[in-house]
Amino acid sequence: MRLFSALYDLAMRWAAHPHAPRYLAGLSFAESSFFPIPPDVMLAPMALAQPARAWYYAAITTVASVLGGVVGYFIGVFAFELVEPLLREAGYWGHYLTAQSWFQRWGFWAVFIAGFSPIPYKVFTIAAGVVGMAMPAFVLASAVGRGGRFFLVSALMRWGGERMQSLLRSYVDRIGWATVVLAAVLYFALSNGA
Repeated sequence: MRLFSALYDLAMRWAAHPHAPRYLAGLSFAESSFFPIPPDVMLAPMALAQPARAWYYAAITTVASVLGGVVGYFIGVFAFELVEPLLREAGYWGHYLTAQSWFQRWGFWAVFIAGFSPIPYKVFTIAAGVVGMAMPAFVLASAVGRGGRFFLVSALMRWGGERMQSLLRSYVDRIGWATVVLAAVLYFALSNGA
């Protein structure tokens, strides 16, 4: 089934859209506090489509993600009672408990690690607010962790260029289905471990 190659072609067309940087910023902001789709799905094709602007796209993604993370932090501080049922219904409760235990174990480093973990970042932003993590430390850890991830994605796309685009296009369906299987395995492993 060639579902992912069709989505890849669509993402590449969107990446060339004149408003693509705004959409990328909006997606990055929303993903850090409430939206389920990670910005990498838009950042990677945009960096591939325009390698000269890869760093710019990574910077937009990082800044918007950190700002969205601040919103998630304040949700944790002021509205956790309202979002707790949503976390449970959306299947994020186990992730939330894992994030809480990471905060107890590693504090500041939990947010940094969250930038690269399979656990949705929004869970960490809300948990940081619940535990009352210091705002400057939260922003710094978010900027470094998320920035590291997004600049790495952009660097890989910029480094690979047309060769990477051709290779990715050839294997996108296999990579997509492998990612779905890996995400399902990780979800069940983390759910059963939490």
